[in-house]
Amino acid sequence: MGYRGERTSPSTEVARSLRRRMTPEETLLWRHLRGRGLGVSFRRQEPMGRYVADFVCYERTLVIELDGSQHLNSAADRERDTDMAAHGFQTLRFWNNEVRTNLTGVLERIQQTLEARRDQ
Repeated sequence: MGYRGERTSPSTEVARSLRRRMTPEETLLWRHLRGRGLGVSFRRQEPMGRYVADFVCYERTLVIELDGSQHLNSAADRERDTDMAAHGFQTLRFWNNEVRTNLTGVLERIQQTLEARRDQ
């Protein structure tokens, strides 16, 4: 089921840079995900092949992406999601403003998805 350990130099360097400059929305969500906050382990800004995932849970093969307006109807995001799915990962995407204005709803959706993927 690929990806874990598939770290290329360019994606690793991008991930390191992104870890140093988290957005306010990433920081807010990370407070709830880190330390097994939802019962599973997440990694942030994780190199996955040629991509860098905002948050990934290898235990449940779940990727969470936080998107700004630059991602509106993005063909690159659809390609990325398709590639992640080919490696067995489900991708959840949330808009930054969703995290700011409806954090409880975002966390509930993540928890529901984690529970649904428990036996997969």
